Amino acid sequence: MDFYLNTKKSSNRLIEEYNKYRTLVIAFDFDDTVYDFHKKGRIYHDVIKLLQDLKSINCYLICWTGQEDANFVKGYFKENNIPFDAINENPPFHKSTSRKIYANAYLDDRAGLKQVFDELNNLVLTTKTKKYESFTINRWLQS
Repeated sequence: MDFYLNTKKSSNRLIEEYNKYRTLVIAFDFDDTVYDFHKKGRIYHDVIKLLQDLKSINCYLICWTGQEDANFVKGYFKENNIPFDAINENPPFHKSTSRKIYANAYLDDRAGLKQVFDELNNLVLTTKTKKYESFTINRWLQS
């Protein structure tokens, strides 16, 4: 089996990178990942909640989309409390002339969304549990 077809290894890679940098760059698609492009009444609350959680642990969020009206995208984000740092642009700390947006992980309805969602959700849970344990230990030491 190829190395990163093992989901435990790809999940561990994200956790290791997060622990090293205390941030990750997450790129997420707009259409049919957080926005109901085909107007079929689909909801994306779980992905939106995950993006909010990722922002709370200091992740850099890039929306990469084929939508041409960036103001529409920004307005949708504001209306739906979807955090983002950039649209179709690399983070300022990653200089590149490549057309591909740099990210540690990509959330996309057409590219293994469930696996990446689960891996990032695991990262959030692991990180928040560590913070809680650290907070609890510090309070215990102070008492």
